[in-house]
Amino acid sequence: MGEPTFPEPPLAGTETETLLGSLERQRATFRWKVADLDARGLSLRVGASELTLGRLLKHLAYLEDLNFHRDLGGGPLPSPWSDRAADTVSTWAFASADLDPPATLYELWQDAVTRSRSAVAQALTRGGPGLTFPVRGQSVTVRRLLVDMIEEYGRHTGHADLLREAVDGRVGEDPPGRPHPYRHDAPPG
Repeated sequence: MGEPTFPEPPLAGTETETLLGSLERQRATFRWKVADLDARGLSLRVGASELTLGRLLKHLAYLEDLNFHRDLGGGPLPSPWSDRAADTVSTWAFASADLDPPATLYELWQDAVTRSRSAVAQALTRGGPGLTFPVRGQSVTVRRLLVDMIEEYGRHTGHADLLREAVDGRVGEDPPGRPHPYRHDAPPG
C-alpha cells in the first residue's frame, strides 16, 4: 500500500492549486488531530474553555455546508442544520456535539467536506477563483471564500493541537507520511 501521504500546496502551482492545496492541507491536519477518538476523547475540555474536539468537528462541518454548499453552491442547508432556526444553528452545532456519538460527528464532517469539494469544483469550472457569488447582498469571490476557510481551519487546528495533546499526547504539525503537491484535477489524498 505504501507510505501514507497528505496534500500540501505545490511550491510553484497555479492560484487555484495553491489555494486548494492550502485548504486540503488544513483539512488533512485537522482530520489527523481529531481522528480515532471515542466519546471521552472528543468531549475532553481544557481549563475553562468550552471547546472540545467534537464541538470543533461539528462546527467545521456546519461552516463547510454553510459557506460552500449553501452560499457558493446555492443548495439548501442539509440536515441537521436545516432542522434548526437560522439564528440558533451555529450555537446549537457546538452544544449539541456533546450528545452525538463519534461516528455521527466524523460522518457529518466528512459528508460536508465532500459536498464542499463538489461545490468548489463546479464553481471553478464556471469561472475560476475570481468567480463572484452573492452572500447577504454582497458579491464574494471564490478566492475570498477559500482564504476565509483556510483561516478558519488554521485557527481551529491550533485549538485541536492543544486538545489532542491533552487527550493522549499526540503532537506534531503534519499528519504521518510524506506531503504531495495538491492538484485540483486529482482526487484529494
